[in-house]
Amino acid sequence: MSATSPAAPTPTPTPAAVQPIIVTPDLDRLQAFYRELVGAEEFTRVPEEGPAFFVGLRVGGSELGIVTDQNVETGTPTRILLSIAVQDVDALLDRVGPLGGTVRGPATDMPWGQRVAHIQDPDGNAVNLTQPV
Repeated sequence: MSATSPAAPTPTPTPAAVQPIIVTPDLDRLQAFYRELVGAEEFTRVPEEGPAFFVGLRVGGSELGIVTDQNVETGTPTRILLSIAVQDVDALLDRVGPLGGTVRGPATDMPWGQRVAHIQDPDGNAVNLTQPV
């Protein structure tokens, strides 16, 4: 009978960060929407001069990327939901429509202690605006 030692567990890599990236046919429109609605600030642009292919935005302590692709279809069902913590959900709802987005319903207090409003950005991507109750 031979004794074998158990295999050492494979170490799990620690990710540096997760950055959601939205693909859009209109980078400028989507960048303006997030800048005007939640104060997103551009921190990187590729290429640096001329029309951008990629724009990196900071939203608070998080990053959001936007990539342009003229062939992508908008408005199709999405499987990703962006959730953005804001100071005052209700104060932002009146700004969504004029910025090209859609309010899907009124803000609601949820049992887990957040006030949540469901909206869509100008491309139809699902976004939740949240704040602590």
